[in-house]
Amino acid sequence: MGPQTSPSYVTLWKSQSQLPSPHHSSALDLILSVHSKTKVGVMMTSWESILQDDQQLEELAQQAVDKALMEGVLMRTKQEPNSSNIVSYAPFTLFPSAVPRELLEQAYAVQTDFNLLVDTVSQNSAFLEQTLCSTIKIDDFIAQLFDIYKQVLKEGIAQTVFLGLNRSDYMFNRSADGPPVLKQIEINTISASFGGLSSKTPAVHRHILNVLGKTKEAANILSNNPSKGLALGIAKAWELYGSPKALVLVIAQEEERNVFDQHYIEHDLLARNIHVIRRRFEDVAKTGSLDQDRKLFLDGQEIAVAYFRDGYMPSQYSPQNWEARLLLERSCAVKCPDIATQLVGTKKVQQELSRPGVLETLIPDQPEAVARLRATFAGLYSLDVGEEGDRAIMEAIAAPGRFVLKPQREGGGNNLYGEEMAQTLKQLKASEKRASYILMEKIEPEPFGNCLLQAGIPARMTQCISELGIFGVYVRQGKTLLMNKHVGHLLRTKSTKHADGGVAAGVAVLDNPYAV
Repeated sequence: MGPQTSPSYVTLWKSQSQLPSPHHSSALDLILSVHSKTKVGVMMTSWESILQDDQQLEELAQQAVDKALMEGVLMRTKQEPNSSNIVSYAPFTLFPSAVPRELLEQAYAVQTDFNLLVDTVSQNSAFLEQTLCSTIKIDDFIAQLFDIYKQVLKEGIAQTVFLGLNRSDYMFNRSADGPPVLKQIEINTISASFGGLSSKTPAVHRHILNVLGKTKEAANILSNNPSKGLALGIAKAWELYGSPKALVLVIAQEEERNVFDQHYIEHDLLARNIHVIRRRFEDVAKTGSLDQDRKLFLDGQEIAVAYFRDGYMPSQYSPQNWEARLLLERSCAVKCPDIATQLVGTKKVQQELSRPGVLETLIPDQPEAVARLRATFAGLYSLDVGEEGDRAIMEAIAAPGRFVLKPQREGGGNNLYGEEMAQTLKQLKASEKRASYILMEKIEPEPFGNCLLQAGIPARMTQCISELGIFGVYVRQGKTLLMNKHVGHLLRTKSTKHADGGVAAGVAVLDNPYAV
């Protein structure tokens, strides 16, 4: 039996809210169609009339916040990150944001290719070692992950079922003489978040449009339930593990404001009679053990799947936590992700995959997939010591507005831009430390107006840009890919005042795409 793939993109939309036709001429299309060259006066006036009216914005914002609380679009507060006694709404946009329909379709269509690529690379130890050899010499965090990877390879990989829950993130790059194009920012292979909360935001935007009497437009907001799809992947891995009493372990952070996002996935699993426990790395170090078959036990209970919502930043590891991570990796429990898959998500691997000929070598029988993948790549450049790296550094110092400097870090807020980037490159130029970064062509989306709702900040129009993420799920047993699908989307929007940072960092907010 072949791998289970997703229905075609068209089928997907027909089974959810219908995508409005490209020729749909509703008032909201005129309002939202930022790139429209026709009826600009009408578009600007009708959109501006709402966004420019501060009093109406405040009234709508209050209704939107109340609806968000009713729907469960929640986060714990910065003041009480360990307690659910006091919660607030997760920040979100007042209106859905226009997204070019073709690019939304393209992002969905390429997701199963990215799933296949990540899974393929995770099994290619020679490629990972060659790609990361310069990085691990100067980046202690990647070096420690790689050290665990090598230990597990040497002992022999115990797990036979592999689970990938990832999210590929994009922006819409404006071009001088044509429509915008889809360009990948990164792929997140560990702790890809907001699958839960993004399942709840469509109802909020539908409500606001209904309040404004725009019922037809409200009906066109796409249904979206990534948490259900992510839970489906975990459930499949749990089932293949083959022990009905075994549990799913969520590796959780000490302080977790975004706990409700995770609970939606946990509750979907419980509805399938799959029980979940939440523990920290410290708990694994204290009470975790392996039996002679390398089955993982925690407090005496067998663990089928270990799902990481922690462990992607250096600050999250003490020596004890590194011991816990090694114990988990040595076990036959299904890790999401296993350490090889986490390494595939590094910026250095992303940069290497973009080199001419590399995709063709890794997935040789898939020319169409290669073309779809390559079409999304932005310019990515190695900073390894040598002529190629020297050339990239000189170009970036000469034109700092055209590039972004990226370290091998997840979690947002790590990238360097503009003059700060240029100064850092000047300091790194003669140092081997430069190999711990990559250089990426800066993606320039077209700004648009929206209203970002954040606790304690007045509702006002601001110029924004958006980032689209597509969630992917795959499950492999041995060498056989049994599931490979896309399971939903995440749109995050932020003010153009901020260069970097996501929702958890307090910069971006949750949003929904309105296909135009």
